Amino acid sequence: MTEPPDAPRTADPDAPVPVVPTPRPPTPQPPAPQPQAPTPEVSASEHGRVGSDGTVYVTTSAGERVVGQWPEGDPTAALAFYRLRYDGLVAEVDLLAKRIDAGALSPEDATSQAASVRETVTSAQAVGDLDALVARLDSLAPAIAERRRARKAEKAAKLAEAKKVKSTLVEEAEQLAQGSDWRSGANRMRQLLDQWKSLPRLDKPTDDALWHRFSSARTTYTRQRKLHFSALNEKREAAKAVKEKLVVEAEACASSTDWSSTGRIYRDLMTKWKAAGGAHKDVDDALWKRFRAAQDTFFGARDAANSKLDEEFAANAEVKRALLVEAEKLLPVDDPRVARDTFRQLAERWDAAGKVPREQMKALEDRFKHVEQEVRGAEDDRWQRSNPEGHARATDTVAKLEESLASLQADLDKAEAAGNTKKAAEARAGIEARRSWLDQARKSLTDFSP
Repeated sequence: MTEPPDAPRTADPDAPVPVVPTPRPPTPQPPAPQPQAPTPEVSASEHGRVGSDGTVYVTTSAGERVVGQWPEGDPTAALAFYRLRYDGLVAEVDLLAKRIDAGALSPEDATSQAASVRETVTSAQAVGDLDALVARLDSLAPAIAERRRARKAEKAAKLAEAKKVKSTLVEEAEQLAQGSDWRSGANRMRQLLDQWKSLPRLDKPTDDALWHRFSSARTTYTRQRKLHFSALNEKREAAKAVKEKLVVEAEACASSTDWSSTGRIYRDLMTKWKAAGGAHKDVDDALWKRFRAAQDTFFGARDAANSKLDEEFAANAEVKRALLVEAEKLLPVDDPRVARDTFRQLAERWDAAGKVPREQMKALEDRFKHVEQEVRGAEDDRWQRSNPEGHARATDTVAKLEESLASLQADLDKAEAAGNTKKAAEARAGIEARRSWLDQARKSLTDFSP
């Protein structure tokens, strides 16, 4: 069946078009004359043409070759179709070049892909400057070679860095082995080992020598750590014996009502407890529970005795709250003199009320002090408002500004009469500024009370 004239023989435009089998060569003829201009039904371009029989050719440095068949339809459309395929090859070469420039491909992959694309270009069923694409692909070789050299240098740099890091790990492990950090040091040793395992291997002699030092440091540290904890266990047993005696003494004092001297005894016992060191955790926790219970019994009884004083202090606090209600009624201050005299009487009653519970003291004092500050502020403000010197200065300022305005107005009238626009503008600007100043000065004057 003959294909439609406006479509190639390949159903999928993105799939490669198979090369049309070359017909059997005709009987040898004498050399053909120089090519003539194509007949009207034959379309041609710089890199290919469409023969009168619909055969599509591409022109390369090796000569013409068939890339497809377009038996019917517009030859120009045929060249446009195969040009689109060439554009696709250009995009593929561009993408490969960009990936190589960006270092997204290893030198091996870049070489392989460049060779594959080159093979595709040389046998492509497309019309365009295929020679230029091949030349561009060949021009990628130096960049790939440079990338290969860079990768080799990068690998060498990584190995040098790995050697440096391993040497640092060895030095830190040896330093830990000489120290006595038995708790965090063990964790750090494990971290150093994990970091060692994550590094690449060096040449065998170097790697083996560094590992021997690292392993020896770990062994030394582990052996000394075991010795340390063995000695620590003996200290814990001794601490256990001391703390058992302290517990007995604490429990004997729990029922004492000599609050002062027994309080000092418990402080001494606590000092000895801390100096005794730690026993094994479960033993230490049990002994501390007994020691703490004896303390709580004593201090609970003492707190109960002191609660009577707290009741007295609480009553004082109620008195002061009532005084606060009276004091806060003075705010906002209307008459500074009356407020000052009233607050003075309240302050005397406040001092006579006595102590209050410690946890309530700050809140009550802050509220009372706030009222005091407001009353004093109102009194100071009243004095400032009645200050005759301030009133005189404000009056003088208003008078001078009014006089200045009158003078500027006269200047403006003269300038306008004379047609002097520059002086008139300057006078207007001066009048506008002084009017603003005069408004502010008059406001300040009204703030003073006679």
